[in-house]
Amino acid sequence: MAQRSLAASIAIYAAALLLALVVLAPIVWLFVMSISPAADLAAKPLHWWPETVDFSRYGVLLSSVPNSAGAAFVASLYNSLIVAGSASVIAILIAIPAGWAVSRTPSIGWSLGIVIGTYMLPPVALAVPLYMALAYLGLLNSLLGLTLVYLTILAPFTTWLMKSGFDGIPRELEAAAMLDGAGLFTTLRIITLPLALPVMGTSALFAFLLAWDEFFYALLFTSDQRAKTLTVAIADLAGGRVSDYGLIATAGVLAALPPVLVGLLMQRVLISGLTNGGVKG
Repeated sequence: MAQRSLAASIAIYAAALLLALVVLAPIVWLFVMSISPAADLAAKPLHWWPETVDFSRYGVLLSSVPNSAGAAFVASLYNSLIVAGSASVIAILIAIPAGWAVSRTPSIGWSLGIVIGTYMLPPVALAVPLYMALAYLGLLNSLLGLTLVYLTILAPFTTWLMKSGFDGIPRELEAAAMLDGAGLFTTLRIITLPLALPVMGTSALFAFLLAWDEFFYALLFTSDQRAKTLTVAIADLAGGRVSDYGLIATAGVLAALPPVLVGLLMQRVLISGLTNGGVKG
């Protein structure tokens, strides 16, 4: 038994190490590219580590000099933070009452199915009607318009996640609070929402990541720095005849930092939310 247990432990740790290598290898290589001189990136055979470390590209992209690549990148970073953050918060505010209503009223569950069905449509199928709607409202190339478009993606997804979270909260707890004289909103505030906090955090994190990484709609509905997001800005760096792959890699590293920081801050909530409902008594 001891030998079998030791062998199982070795296999588990080996699998975890292999998974970590597969996940981290592209990120590490992205960072190496960002600090490698252009000559090392074009060298044959390839240099896996630069002969001289060059952090100058980070200064270029974080520069505030007007009409520079850095100014465009920083503006796009700011736009992404505003759009992803706003869309995530609004989506959660919509998903909480919608998810609770569907969870506590199974007879209207079909409505959530219809909403999720629209989420399954490919983005290109909705591009024309969304473009026409934004043009009619005068919201093309604006942060507000892009936020509203992202809500069409995030609201169904977060509602589905919140509904699953509310399903794991016994209705008897709400009924007991109401029998003690608590109203509906008081019951939700002191009983339901605190218990659903892990799922709320998980939904918010996934919503932020979806909005942060979105490219198709941002490319279609923005045209300049007033609303252009980070994904489009990075694509612009690769759009010239001669691309600076080190600069593109640097942009990728900087673009990955906000989601990583949010994930680290919400790690405990994320794990609780993912495992919520895994074991039910």
